[in-house]
Amino acid sequence: MIPWLEWFIIAVLPFVALALAALAAGMFVSNLPLFMDGKRSNRSDTPKLNDARLRRVSVLIPARNEESSIEACLESVLQSVHVDLEVIVLDDGSTDQTGTIVREIAQHDSRVKLIEGIELPDGWNGKQHACYRLAQHAACEHLLFLDADVRLKPTAIIDLWNRFTVEHEGGETGLLSAFPQQETGTLAEKLLIPMMHFILLSYLPFARMRGSTHPAYASGCGQLFFTTQAAYQAAGTHAAIRSSRHDGLKLPKAYRENGMLTDCVDGSPWAICRMYTSAGEVVQGLLKNADEGIANSRLLIPFTILLGGANVLPWITLAVAFAKRNSLIAEGLPIPTSVVIGILVSGIAILVSYVPRMTGAIRLRQSVTGAILHPIAIVSFLLIQWWAFWNHLRGRQVTWRGRLG
Repeated sequence: MIPWLEWFIIAVLPFVALALAALAAGMFVSNLPLFMDGKRSNRSDTPKLNDARLRRVSVLIPARNEESSIEACLESVLQSVHVDLEVIVLDDGSTDQTGTIVREIAQHDSRVKLIEGIELPDGWNGKQHACYRLAQHAACEHLLFLDADVRLKPTAIIDLWNRFTVEHEGGETGLLSAFPQQETGTLAEKLLIPMMHFILLSYLPFARMRGSTHPAYASGCGQLFFTTQAAYQAAGTHAAIRSSRHDGLKLPKAYRENGMLTDCVDGSPWAICRMYTSAGEVVQGLLKNADEGIANSRLLIPFTILLGGANVLPWITLAVAFAKRNSLIAEGLPIPTSVVIGILVSGIAILVSYVPRMTGAIRLRQSVTGAILHPIAIVSFLLIQWWAFWNHLRGRQVTWRGRLG
């Protein structure tokens, strides 16, 4: 190796890696209490089951080929307490038994309604159009947009209502998003699904998010959104993001662009979800909307530096420093202080880089295996982002649930 390059890797880059790892770890640790503050705000005036003041909520569920999950989803919603519900499901051109299952449930529970999807209009994404039509059929002022693979706890909706009413420094919340507890089975799921929490908590300043309506702080989870008809209409409805596949980012941004505050919280006390069931689904799921998130010309290189520098670079600098140490020992030469410091700082950087994932494994009940293999998760995640960017440059779009839209 070129002497100056070797010196740079051993003497300089470990400190860069440590700084980047400390940035992510510090942000994660400071954000976590704010992210997990959902339960603290439960109000004392929660209505009882026979109370005339029961909160009325329209639960809106877009469903396309969800026969494996829709029944469990609906059963969980119908077990909700302290709320008066209507549950509307849109069967978005399913080719399986999704519609049949919903009809059978609707026959036994009048709170459930099924509407049929129509041919997707030009320029619309399927899910956004389904949500748009669902909201048109909603009779209640408060709306809960819910993915069909999410199962709610009985108190979830009333807790979401109470959390939605909390006023922050930036004003009242127009859109609340909750991140359900994510079930993971395969190794790919354990590695990559927790990355949503890792990136959210390591790089989004929650205090600023709740103190400003600036669109730069837009973030959320498309699996679960709670809002009102008035705020939803003021944001332009899902028509404002009609072509997007990334409602988790784009819908909060639409609210913020119209002067409303959005918030996101830990939803694990309220909901559980298994997004994917195989490595192929995980990769395809991450690819489908990556260009609307990180995999674009504005963010891809900065995030490659942030993620790679904090979580992969210290392993490289440690390996180079150890290799230098071993070669010097073999030659009977003294070991320079710079090499010793390089090994020490690289080791510290590695330990610091594990803080977010290990903390997530403990506090957010995420996979310990995935946390241990965190550097592999980072490399895999970045490769998927660059793959998505390359697909975008070539004009290729990933098929999702049997269609491009």
